[in-house]
Amino acid sequence: MFARYGNFTLGGGSATVGTLHRELLDRRRWIDADAFTLCFSLARLTPGTNVLAFCTGIGWLLRGYPGAIVALLAASVPCTLIVVVASALFTEAEGNGLAQAAIHGAIAAAVAITVKTCWTIAHPHYRPGSRLRVVAIATAAFLLYVVAGIPAIEVLLGAAVLGAILPPVRA
Repeated sequence: MFARYGNFTLGGGSATVGTLHRELLDRRRWIDADAFTLCFSLARLTPGTNVLAFCTGIGWLLRGYPGAIVALLAASVPCTLIVVVASALFTEAEGNGLAQAAIHGAIAAAVAITVKTCWTIAHPHYRPGSRLRVVAIATAAFLLYVVAGIPAIEVLLGAAVLGAILPPVRA
């Protein structure tokens, strides 16, 4: 599953995480939303490629060390080879106007996919009693990162601390 979706889901890490969400929770029911959110959050706090950290975390939850290693290798080795080939092809087409237009279209689609993935992950936590909290933390994080220029890791850690000290939301 990690080889298939980690390597052949186009649109970047957000698209891959969105696809894995659907596969892990809805189709296969291997994990629940809390475990998914935990792995997603921890992966965002790690340096490097977050989707690989995410797949490794899910593999760990499912099968311990062997699952983590298999998930990491399955999600990374094939796509590394694909990137090497794509990079070589891009270097050849770099001056081509049609190729540049295609890249701009792909960037716009990647932004839309990222927004959809954000909603997929946040939606289970956006329920009565917690909506204001979710919107307030998301807005504050966005402003701190975009407007104030605070590094992403500091925003993520600050939000984690805030989430830990706020009283739990009653369902």
